[in-house]
Amino acid sequence: MPELPEVETIRRDLEPELTGRIVTKVTIHKPDIVLPPGDPDSLRLRVRGRRIASVARRAKYLLFLLEDGPVLQVQLRMSGRFALGRERPDPGEFRHIAAEFELDDGRTLYYDDVRRLGGFRLLDREDWEREEARLGPEPLEPGYGAADLGRALQKTRAPVKNALMDQRRIAGVGNIYAAEALYRAGVDPRRPGRELEADQVARLHRALRSVLREALAAAGTSFQNYRAVNGRSGSFQHSLRVYGREGEPCRKCDTPIERIVQAGRSTFFCPACQL
Repeated sequence: MPELPEVETIRRDLEPELTGRIVTKVTIHKPDIVLPPGDPDSLRLRVRGRRIASVARRAKYLLFLLEDGPVLQVQLRMSGRFALGRERPDPGEFRHIAAEFELDDGRTLYYDDVRRLGGFRLLDREDWEREEARLGPEPLEPGYGAADLGRALQKTRAPVKNALMDQRRIAGVGNIYAAEALYRAGVDPRRPGRELEADQVARLHRALRSVLREALAAAGTSFQNYRAVNGRSGSFQHSLRVYGREGEPCRKCDTPIERIVQAGRSTFFCPACQL
C-alpha cells in the first residue's frame, strides 16, 4: 500500500496540473471504486461542474478539495494509479481504468485499479474534518519532534513496529518505512513501544524523518503496482536495507536479514544490529 512518500509524490505531480480546473464530466466504469461502498450517481452529480480548489495529502489519503466544500478522498490501496492527458493512456500500462474525470482544458484524469481495493469517497467538509481529527501528526512537519514520538510510544504496549504503523499515532507510515526506520535506529521491531529509552526514541525519530525524506526525493518505492502519475516509477527500492531482503546479508554486519509476521504483516530486521 502506498505510504506517505508515494502519496505525496502523486500529490506533487497532480497539484499544479489540477488546481483551478473544472471537472466537466465523471465516468465511473467500476461502481465498486466508490467507497465505502457509496453511490456512483451521487458522486458524478456532486463532482461534475465543480472546480478543484487544491490537491492535498493527509496520512495515506490523497484529497481533491473542491470549491464550495466537498472533499473527494482517494485511497490508493494496493494498485490504484493515475494518468493525466489528452489521449487515453497506454493500454499496456493502464489496462483496468475504473474512473475518468474530464477537465475543462480538454485533458482527462484516469484512475486505474487492477485489484479495486481502493477508490473514492465524497465527504462534506465537516465529515472530513472529523475523520482527520482522528489521525496522528505528520512526521515530516517541521514541529514534529522526538518528544512527540516518545509520547505516542509511551501510551502503548504494542510492538514498536505496530505502533509506528498506527495512523492514530503517526500519520502516513506503513510497513516499508517503519521497518527501514527501525533498522537505521538499531531498534528491535518486537520491543514494546513504551519500553524504548529516550536515546532510542531520539534515534528512531531521526531515522524515521530521514528515511521518509529520502524516499520522497526518490519518488517512492516501486514494488509491484505502485507508480506515480502516468506510470513514472520510484527508485527508493534500490536503497532498502532490510525490507524484502530476507536471508540476504545485513549491509552493516553480514548477519542474514530475518522475516517475522507482526499483525499480519511481514517485518524484516537484522537480529544482530537491532537489539
